Amino acid sequence: MSALLQPPSLATSRQKLLLDADSNGLLMSPEEFLSIGANDTDSRFRYELIHGVVIVSPAVSNAEADPNEDLGCLLRRYQDEHPQGSVLDYTAYERDVRVGDNIRRCDRAIWIGLGRQPEMQTDVPSIVVEFVSPGRRSFLRDYVEKRQEYLTAGIQEYWVINRFTRSMHVFVAPLSDDREIVLEELDTYTTPLLPGFELPIRRIMAKAVRWDKSQD
Repeated sequence: MSALLQPPSLATSRQKLLLDADSNGLLMSPEEFLSIGANDTDSRFRYELIHGVVIVSPAVSNAEADPNEDLGCLLRRYQDEHPQGSVLDYTAYERDVRVGDNIRRCDRAIWIGLGRQPEMQTDVPSIVVEFVSPGRRSFLRDYVEKRQEYLTAGIQEYWVINRFTRSMHVFVAPLSDDREIVLEELDTYTTPLLPGFELPIRRIMAKAVRWDKSQD
């Protein structure tokens, strides 16, 4: 009896790996996925690798991108101007984060305390930030699935910014139900990971909801 043959990865049949809308459901290894450069993807979409399967999602909306850019500006200003800002090594918009065999596409990654530029594929970020998208599936992904994956992968804080509830949830490692901080719109968040940094929640929310209002 002949041995049962496993279906080959579709990715290995290509001479050059590409990612686009038709890549949803494609089988791929983490190494294959990480080898694909930005110039070999359709930038209108986002890509993640979950349990060996490529997941394709629409690109982020302005209501997610605008507050994310503003958060980046606040972090850069802290890095450049605050006496303790050198603790922040680097922050980047939209980066792949490897969590086990999964590769998540986070909205923002923050590296702290390395004393050098991070190695993107090997240095785990200290903080990962997600801006919640509409829909129950997005809620479960951001609050449940990613929380579990990020905090068990060595990430120290996971920030979930939700413009629909005007709140921010901070999950702190190690993973535990009682290590969650909930901030409302009028609160300001501070963390010992970034001494002296202040994040006014209302400012971030204002950047997000103005886009939702413009589409009413």
